[in-house]
Amino acid sequence: METTKDNSSAFLIHISAFVGYFIPLGGVIAPLIFWQVKKDESIFLDNHGKEAVNFNLSFLLYTFILGLAIIPFAFGSIFNGLRNLDRSYDEFFFDFPNVFGVFGSLSLIGILAIIRFVLILLAAIKANHGEEYRYPLTIKFVK
Repeated sequence: METTKDNSSAFLIHISAFVGYFIPLGGVIAPLIFWQVKKDESIFLDNHGKEAVNFNLSFLLYTFILGLAIIPFAFGSIFNGLRNLDRSYDEFFFDFPNVFGVFGSLSLIGILAIIRFVLILLAAIKANHGEEYRYPLTIKFVK
């Protein structure tokens, strides 16, 4: 059984990822700093710190890849708009594939953010109760 101090520290390691909503890359940097400070105090804190850092790095990578997926749709929309500049203004032109591609990619990023939020809360609650937690969809950058 882990001590209450270790449980609270592990809780803070996981919750510190919410700094990323206010500071760019804070979702990775804050857990990394907390983990580096606390990792020598116990194996429990070291394990939770590694999980938090790996999870946040993984989701940063996933969001970046989805962000890159928007680029072809955005360029396609711009070029189709330029190609249709000679149309008269009384005709309505709406570029369905590119607009839906952009909104689809943005929707996936939004869903990913909701999943990240819920998983961080779940991990923090488990850590506060002294339980080990393994995030799903995580690439092991730090072993």
